[in-house]
This record gives sequence, structure tokens and C-alpha cells, in this order.
Amino acid sequence: MKNTEPKYINRITVDPEICHGKPCIRGMRWPVEVLLDMMLSEMSIEEILEDHPELEKEDILASLEYAKMLVSGRTITLAA
Repeated sequence: MKNTEPKYINRITVDPEICHGKPCIRGMRWPVEVLLDMMLSEMSIEEILEDHPELEKEDILASLEYAKMLVSGRTITLAA
């Protein structure tokens, strides 16, 4: 069975002073929902990284991992 332990979740942070406390990437003003929206609009990981060099591939994977954990019902504790 594949390891299901979170690998990237530590890249997701919540700070009430940043983006109204929404889950963001590494304390930056990049809400997880914005990255998910870009992927939903069919942008590839490569396109996102090319357009936004401050992001890293692991940030996008962290967004997907966060979304997966939410729909699975797992308890998520995020860093501030």
C-alpha cells in the first residue's frame, strides 16, 4: 500500500494577517484556492511555475495534498 502520510502540508500556513487567514503557501500571499483555481483552469504545473517563479513545484503539490486531506475528513493542523 502506498504511503499516505502528508509530505508537503508543512508548506501550507495560516496567518490572520495574510489573505484574511486563508490557507496560503509558505506565508506568502498565495492562497491555496488560487493555485487550485489555476489547475482547474487547466494550467499545467510547468505553466504555473513559469508564470510565477516565486512558487515551487512542491507548493502546488502541497495545495493538492491539502485539498485531498480536506475531502478525506482528516484533521489538519497548519503552521502559522
